[in-house]
Amino acid sequence: MPDPELKMWIVMPAAGSARRMGAAVPKQYLPLAGRTVIEWSLSPFLQREQIRGVVVAISEGDPRWSQTNLAGHAKIVTTIGGAERMDSVLAGLKALESRASANDWVLVHDAARPCLSSADLDRLLNELAGDEVGGLLAAPVVDTLKRADDQQRVAQTVSREKLWRALTPQMFRFELLRRALSSAIHNGVSVTDEAQAIEAFGLRPKLVVGDADNIKITLPEDLPQAERILRARSAA
Repeated sequence: MPDPELKMWIVMPAAGSARRMGAAVPKQYLPLAGRTVIEWSLSPFLQREQIRGVVVAISEGDPRWSQTNLAGHAKIVTTIGGAERMDSVLAGLKALESRASANDWVLVHDAARPCLSSADLDRLLNELAGDEVGGLLAAPVVDTLKRADDQQRVAQTVSREKLWRALTPQMFRFELLRRALSSAIHNGVSVTDEAQAIEAFGLRPKLVVGDADNIKITLPEDLPQAERILRARSAA
């Protein structure tokens, strides 16, 4: 079990747009089963005592965060995010500098990933409690994978053995994550998640099995799928 004396923090990058959704509203603010997507994404963390605080990195001039039901929550503060995910996460870490210690855990979770279960969060916290590097929730790839050529025809069938889909939260020590992201930016390495920054820093994050239902809202069809998952879970 995680050390109850060790503080844990959440950083949620939420400065993205809705380009692929084709919506006028950023996807994290779309309505979903009676809440906004971001409210669902934050909810698994807010009742846990070991989570000391949450930083949501929003875009400059964001008019929608203040309209959510969580805008005044005592555990949540906001900061201005950046152009890329890694810029927003680094801004979130900077906002924690006066509160977090070097060895505190930071969990980074997507604002558009509303279906994280308590069981998955428990598994992540328990399996990484004593890990020297940290890690992430991930799901083994079960589909057959094809690599396409320039004409969008199959060039190769790719072995799915040992391939995983990266999910969130991703969980690393505060100072390690800050240094890894800063190094990636300094070296011009574009990373799409925190684990990639840790990898570029020469370390090997641990993969923790997560539920494939922990989907990210990216395309229009993802929203009704997320609603089905959440309603089925509440009815269980």
